[in-house]
Amino acid sequence: MTPDPELVARIVARRAEVEDRIRDVGGVPGPDGVTILAVTKTHPPAVAAAAVAAGLVDLGENYAAELADKAPRVSGARWHFIGQLQTNKVRLVAPVVDVVQSVDRSSLVRELAKRRPGAVVFVQVDLAGVVGRGGVAPDGALALADECHAAGLVVDGVMGVAPIGDEAVAGAAFAGLRRLADRLGVRHCSMGMSDDLELAVREGSTMIRVGTALFGARR
Repeated sequence: MTPDPELVARIVARRAEVEDRIRDVGGVPGPDGVTILAVTKTHPPAVAAAAVAAGLVDLGENYAAELADKAPRVSGARWHFIGQLQTNKVRLVAPVVDVVQSVDRSSLVRELAKRRPGAVVFVQVDLAGVVGRGGVAPDGALALADECHAAGLVVDGVMGVAPIGDEAVAGAAFAGLRRLADRLGVRHCSMGMSDDLELAVREGSTMIRVGTALFGARR
C-alpha cells in the first residue's frame, strides 16, 4: 500500500506537535525517552500506512477482528493490542500482534502462552476501579506478572488508564503505576493519551497512546 503524501505530511505535522508537548514538560520523544504509540483503531489501513511513513511505527489497536484484518495490509508496523482481549479472540491477534498491552487475568495468560509462546506483554493495571475498563487490581499486578513469567511470556511493561477526575487524582494514579513499573523492573510504563499526556510524561510515562491528536476524530 502506497501512502498518500498529503496524509503523511499532515501526520508528520501533528507528530511534531505531540513531540513539542512532550518536550514542554521535560520529556524526550523517541525510543530512549517517550515512545508515541499511534492509535489507529477505526481508521482505515491507509491511515495506518501513512502513520508508518510518518515515522510512527508503533501502532495500537483495540479490536481483535480489526487488527487481524488491518495488520497484513500495512508493512513496517509494530502492532500493539491495547483493548480488552477476550480469550476466544486471542487466536485472531496471535499471528499478527507484537505486543499485548492488556494482559489482566490468568485465563488470558494461559491462552496467549498457548497461541503465541514467548509473546511480549504488558500487565494492564486498573487505576480507576471502573467496571468494564479492564485491568488487574494494583495489589494483584506482581502476582500476575509472575504468572506471565512462569508461562514463558515476556513482561516488558505495565499499562493503565487514568481515572476520570481532577489532575491530582490522575497524577497520583500515574505515579503509582510508575512505581509499579520500577518494582517489576520493566522497560515501559504505558500511560497517557491525547488529553492527559503531559501529566503522564511528568509522572514517568515511557509510552503515550495517542489517536485523536494525530489523526483527528475517530470514525
